[in-house]
Amino acid sequence: MSAVPLRNNKAAASSVRSVTVLGATGSIGDSTMDLLRASPERYRVEALTANSNVAALAKLAKEFSARYVAVADTSKLAELKAALAGTSTECGAGESAVIEAGARPADWVMAAVSGAAGLKPALAAVDRGAHVALANKECLVCAGDFFMQRAAKAGACILPADSEHNALFQALASGNRDELVRVIITASGGPFRTWKPADIEQATLEQALKHPNWSMGQKITIDSASMMNKGLEVIEASYLFALSPDEIDVLVHPQSIIHGMVEFSDRSVMAQLGAPDMRTPIAHCLGWPDRIKGPAAKLDLAKIGQLTFEAPDFERFPGLRLAFDSLRTGKGATTVYNAANEVAVAAFIAGKIRFGAIARLVEATLDDWVRGGNQAPMTSADDAISVDHVARNKAAALLPQIALKAS
Repeated sequence: MSAVPLRNNKAAASSVRSVTVLGATGSIGDSTMDLLRASPERYRVEALTANSNVAALAKLAKEFSARYVAVADTSKLAELKAALAGTSTECGAGESAVIEAGARPADWVMAAVSGAAGLKPALAAVDRGAHVALANKECLVCAGDFFMQRAAKAGACILPADSEHNALFQALASGNRDELVRVIITASGGPFRTWKPADIEQATLEQALKHPNWSMGQKITIDSASMMNKGLEVIEASYLFALSPDEIDVLVHPQSIIHGMVEFSDRSVMAQLGAPDMRTPIAHCLGWPDRIKGPAAKLDLAKIGQLTFEAPDFERFPGLRLAFDSLRTGKGATTVYNAANEVAVAAFIAGKIRFGAIARLVEATLDDWVRGGNQAPMTSADDAISVDHVARNKAAALLPQIALKAS
């Protein structure tokens, strides 16, 4: 059974919804808090977390009268307590405190802690049957099978907060699972969509961070430039909607107006459109099963004029091919894909490798994982974190030789 509700049926909702935001000071957190700010009569903040930005976290806690806040960096606890002195907000620090934030009794939880660190806090919300808006790809990429199994067992409702998966979520409501032919995830193509492979190899950090449509954090922007981010979305869609790799296609759509499409057996194709603004999918999740007023710009198709499409180029963007390969391999391979990519992106940011080496490091790490016969089913968060740790160490060990290789 899927924990993603595929029919958008109305359900009774309380007049005031309690909300927790895991990762409140990041880009997704900013968009979520902006929506909460616009409807103070509809929402009450239970808990907020941040990695280390105490000033921003404390400011939000005061603005929204949060009952509990947690910072992942244990060295920041004294600073956090001092910033919230005189308030009734409880404070915590460290991994256990962030997990506690997920476990606290909020109706709706935004899971936006980046990286593998977001898995256990999200599971804490899942295990108590909350509505969980999922913006953390790693929860599914690293642990998709048992994450969704736990959600179904607990009766949790998983709401996709990424624009592409939210689009699929909305389009899937037009038919039944046995009528589905395929889902189509759109991609802008990033800043290097028309570049030659040799030029992409030498791309600078500044060039990789110039996304044509979206304003995002540094890591996800680089992933978009390499299309690793689209690969992660393919993996995520597979677990979210119980799809085989052959039921998922990627289509390059430079305008980023159509975010996802679903084709059904009668050949009808349902699409979700909207201006490129993360507040739109987050608003859909925040209001679900109702719709709330969103602050994104009105979509003006006449002004846009045309929408164009093209097939993805696996030569330019081998990271996308590797995502499908890891999904077909299974048994931890998607966890390795994600971990190696994080190591590679950090190395690129630090100037240790060229842009083109990101995909080569991921491929080398995956090859080593398969040759080593390390594949085994994962049944817990600790299993996923262990595989993630092993993959990171292997990617770090392979880094020097990858850095020396030409494309």
